[in-house]
Amino acid sequence: MIQRLLRPTIVSALSEARVVCVLGPRQAGKTTLVRSIAENEYPAHYVSLDDPGALDRALDDPTGFVSGEGRLVIDEVQRAPELLLAIKRVVDSNNERGQFLLTGSANILTHPRVADALPGRVDYLTLWPFSQKELSGSSGRFLENALVGLAPEVTNAPAGRAGYAERVVRGGFAEVAQSGASGRGRFFTGYVDSILGREVSELAAVKNTQAVGRVLRLAAARSAALTNFSLMGRELGIDHKTVAAHLRILEQLFLVVQLPAWHPNLGHRVVRTPKLHVADTGMLCSLLGADVARVEADNAIAGSVFESFVVNEVVRLVSASDIGHQLRAHHYRDRQGHEVDLVVEHANGDVICIEVKASATPRRRDLAGLTFLRDALGERFRLGLLLHLGEDSIRLGDRIHAVPLASLWSD
Repeated sequence: MIQRLLRPTIVSALSEARVVCVLGPRQAGKTTLVRSIAENEYPAHYVSLDDPGALDRALDDPTGFVSGEGRLVIDEVQRAPELLLAIKRVVDSNNERGQFLLTGSANILTHPRVADALPGRVDYLTLWPFSQKELSGSSGRFLENALVGLAPEVTNAPAGRAGYAERVVRGGFAEVAQSGASGRGRFFTGYVDSILGREVSELAAVKNTQAVGRVLRLAAARSAALTNFSLMGRELGIDHKTVAAHLRILEQLFLVVQLPAWHPNLGHRVVRTPKLHVADTGMLCSLLGADVARVEADNAIAGSVFESFVVNEVVRLVSASDIGHQLRAHHYRDRQGHEVDLVVEHANGDVICIEVKASATPRRRDLAGLTFLRDALGERFRLGLLLHLGEDSIRLGDRIHAVPLASLWSD
């Protein structure tokens, strides 16, 4: 079994919090992970609310469902949000750590009956599909090293788009890790149809789930672009408020990521619009109808697909890092034309900046955003990295390096 980077964080959280909740998309591996933990480090009774009988019992008697002896793992808790209030009553009368381990395939923090149920009583963690670091079994510490100014020293990395296209098109879902192109296509088609058919209707009062699917497909076409509700609404022939509502649903289901803008007191001439990314490039390429050959050859999609790939990887690294709770990922763009694809900020104010280029030849002009933020931030700017598709790492200036894309997961 591929080891999940989040596992030790979950186990540690169970020793510190009364309730731990692991959120993430369907088929990201939450069930496999929590069941394994319940059989090993955290002996507990496991129950899934995907089981109709268990769900009926939870809905009929939430208090009785959670009032048994011993620790309890509840999988897919978003199906019975009433359980959160019952859990609150249990943990309010018992200060023992690690009483409940929960999972959810929708961000239950957005549910009006859940958001106020367990404040201060629960640790929320996010499990995304596999990162390339997990798939490769790497022990590298890309983020942690970058935050202390250590640039990756990778040589002889894969060269060009051909060296990475298969990884990009496969993405991180375990079900397609060993699949060929046809198997991937069937998986993602079924996955999206299942999510839109069941999860959307349970999460929100949406009568037209097909419209949510259309927003998802347009989000794929606009992945790595600024979120523009009005433009998307015009393209789809629907109101911009409906687009915004549907994107919120897709974000709650972990199908898209809206990367917030970063504005570090550099003045007011900053674009504060989030950047939109489909949350897995396997799904992204499936929605675009793009295979390995097209990712290699089509300049019209390569830039956005590779940028979303890097954003997904960094988001997954942040989520799984032992300092992840201190990190936030953003993008930067101002009205003077300076932009950086990723700004990862530590709680102490230090930042690392990442620019992505879907080519093997870094150019000086690609460094404009990195050098601007370096000069503006001074010592807060720990490192600027231009991730490219070449083979070697190159120092390009003070705290700025061009490094291969494989640096994200190499030892």
